[in-house]
Amino acid sequence: MARCWGVIPAAGAGVRMGYSQPKQHVLLGGKTLLQRSLQALLGLPGMQGVVIAFAPDDPRAADYRDTDERVRIVQGGAQRADSVLAALHYLQEIAYNDDWVLVHDAARPCLAAADGERLVTQVVAKGCGGLLAEPVVDTLKRVDADGYVQATVDRRGLWRAQTPQMFALGQLHSVLAAALADGVEITDEASAMEWGGHPVLVVPGSPSNFKVTVPGDLELAAFYLGINREGQA
Repeated sequence: MARCWGVIPAAGAGVRMGYSQPKQHVLLGGKTLLQRSLQALLGLPGMQGVVIAFAPDDPRAADYRDTDERVRIVQGGAQRADSVLAALHYLQEIAYNDDWVLVHDAARPCLAAADGERLVTQVVAKGCGGLLAEPVVDTLKRVDADGYVQATVDRRGLWRAQTPQMFALGQLHSVLAAALADGVEITDEASAMEWGGHPVLVVPGSPSNFKVTVPGDLELAAFYLGINREGQA
């Protein structure tokens, strides 16, 4: 079985949620979004441990130290890529370069075990990194700064990226560090690997694995999890 490690960047503020606390700490059915995302990663086959990158002043970080012996805590950075790189630095001290790393958003609490297992299975079989994603089904419009449609975009071949995104530890660490050093804008781990010239496999995901972004998304997440907002099944 492949050796896998999880990374969750959780140093962001999630301002679009409009809450006084960071989005990852918002409760959904009695557990925080981060707790649910963490549980999903820990349940995947071959998972050796999960590193969570928190903001330096986040008082909730201590709550996760004793939740599972496989959970490790590091200090995150200003941007997502900085937090991921901090977690990778840590992993380089305890893991092998050819171990696999699955980077998952703290605000994707509905990752299904079958989707995560499909990602691990296909990435390991192909021997190259990959990510969960969904094909775009809506009609896409390119719009100018004044709000007028400029063109209809061909959606064929377009996919919406999800997480986890899974790559070999040594490869992801070196490419991400080089991209940040060169000032490249990194939107996700796949974009760094693309910049580095590495193949990236797309593995079909599910609509339920969406990112909670605004308050209304909590109701949808509760629906997919089969609970109400208070946590009752």
